[in-house]
Amino acid sequence: MRAITRQSSLYPTRLAQIYAPPAVIYVRGALTEADGRSVAVIGTLKASAHGREACKVLAGELARNGIAVISGLARGIDGIAHAAALDAGGCTIAVLGSGLDRIYPSEHLNLARRISESGALISEFPLDARPDAHNFPRRNRILSALSLGTLVIEAGFKSGAMLTVEHAVQQNKEVFAVPGSILSESNKGTNWLIQQGAKLVTGVDDVLDELNIVVKGGQLPMPMQTKEIVLENDLEVTVLGIIDAEPRHIDDVTRTTGFESSTVASILSMLEIKGLVRQAGPMQYARVREVQAVYEPSITGSQEK
Repeated sequence: MRAITRQSSLYPTRLAQIYAPPAVIYVRGALTEADGRSVAVIGTLKASAHGREACKVLAGELARNGIAVISGLARGIDGIAHAAALDAGGCTIAVLGSGLDRIYPSEHLNLARRISESGALISEFPLDARPDAHNFPRRNRILSALSLGTLVIEAGFKSGAMLTVEHAVQQNKEVFAVPGSILSESNKGTNWLIQQGAKLVTGVDDVLDELNIVVKGGQLPMPMQTKEIVLENDLEVTVLGIIDAEPRHIDDVTRTTGFESSTVASILSMLEIKGLVRQAGPMQYARVREVQAVYEPSITGSQEK
């Protein structure tokens, strides 16, 4: 960990350009020139299954395109964004509202360690500074300042994410928003941002195009190589056929298929073991997009049928 003053050549250029930049920042990990290609990904502390999946996909694809994902290490969207970037083999930066020796929330201790190993933890607060509530609005201006643009995934009107957007607008940064249900309080802020002119995001290309980011070689990276996994019977085929990227509750799968609930639970468990689906929330499942399933009935499967 080191302290970097505004007079240092290591001090981030974008941060130095905002109103009242911090005189010193504390960094654990490494800041590099590559961090200049960065997008802040923020949102609610209580993400829905849809929000979690959208965050995993967008943050992961940003990372795979060589974009550093910046967020605040908070519960919900922040933590999901950091983890998705790391899982994609990319870089992520966390801006804290406490001293670097006081990771908050405490359940993100391991995540913070992973971030510092491939990116950086940043704070303007000295060691032993507690995560007091008034620290986070100050933290948010740094979060937006370091990035080219801010992507909001689920946020209510009165939320820290919307305060970050205010900073982004004052700093002349691009603002992006993922649309959500009109019935959800967690989407009222994001939907309102779109009405006000924020870029509506349905995929990573919406962000890259708006920021005029061209990935290395002028082309998007090749898709991840898919692996084929064999489905062994018609039951697995049927259940997998109604699971897509949108999280689906196990009760809904049971009603749609007409199978016994115990049968559906068993099939979903097997599909999860095979890497074809993943749990997206309590009793909710979503398709893993990178895996291709092939149906080749086994002799045993045919006999069971």
